[in-house]
Amino acid sequence: MTIAAIYADFAAREAHGVSPTYERLAYAVTRDPELMALLAGLPPAKRQPNLLFGVVRLLGGPVEDPAAFHDYTVANWPVIEAETRTRTTQTNEAGRCAVLLPVLNALPQPLALLEVGASAGLCLYPDRYAYRYGDHPVGSGDPVLACTPTDLAPPTRLPQVVWRAGLDLNPLDVTDPADLAWLDALIWPEHTHRRARLRAAAAVVAADPPLLVRGDLVDDLPALAAQSPPDATLVVFHSSVLYHVPMPRRAAFAETVRGLPGHWIANEAPDVLPYDTLPAPPGEALHNVLALDGRPLAWTRSHGQAITWFT
Repeated sequence: MTIAAIYADFAAREAHGVSPTYERLAYAVTRDPELMALLAGLPPAKRQPNLLFGVVRLLGGPVEDPAAFHDYTVANWPVIEAETRTRTTQTNEAGRCAVLLPVLNALPQPLALLEVGASAGLCLYPDRYAYRYGDHPVGSGDPVLACTPTDLAPPTRLPQVVWRAGLDLNPLDVTDPADLAWLDALIWPEHTHRRARLRAAAAVVAADPPLLVRGDLVDDLPALAAQSPPDATLVVFHSSVLYHVPMPRRAAFAETVRGLPGHWIANEAPDVLPYDTLPAPPGEALHNVLALDGRPLAWTRSHGQAITWFT
């Protein structure tokens, strides 16, 4: 895809109806030759809207007004470029636990969770959060993760987790103000509820930190998985991570994870992993495919706000 197509697709399928600010800004970028030229000087993986917009927000730049965004970005491009080249999109959305919960509950308990692309590990605590599926509450406490289920009976309990670990090329620490600031910058401007949820989930993680290991999702996964307790069901999972990974490494990861004991949960865009057949998604917005051991189960929204079970 061209840079303009990437930003137009983001505006139409990801930001539309979710973030008017980013929808407007992404469309403005498609009509801005100067910004297009600057983005063309970045490696392809560094041109994505979430990364650029997050870096500008981190640096204190404006994103609400496209003209102000243009002026700030052009004037500060050397700093923005340097930050963009060294950072990756590490959105650590605890809300994704809401779409993982039905699958986790169906597996033999207790569980040993291992998240690939864990960022700060906020999704390693599905047993510590509260949920609301429509009008149906599950658990208690803060944060409360809201999710709209379709063709799915809401879960009635929380999983039992006895071990949790994460693997990431650049693990983040929620007790580090700089790392927390980056996680905050990746949250879309209007999403005050997600910002509050980040703080609440970070408090949960800080009170009982997981094992976070710096490493590669193929080369270092078996060794970390081997540390899981033998009397627990190992669950390797990931959400919106593999699109960062080149295709050959995705295939190598799939082969590696299939060779491990336990189960594999993937929550990725439909073109990231190969599936024989998928039903039509419920709308034009971008949906992920939730799959267990390579078998697709449901469509999910990227922040965990909805799940549509395959019938």
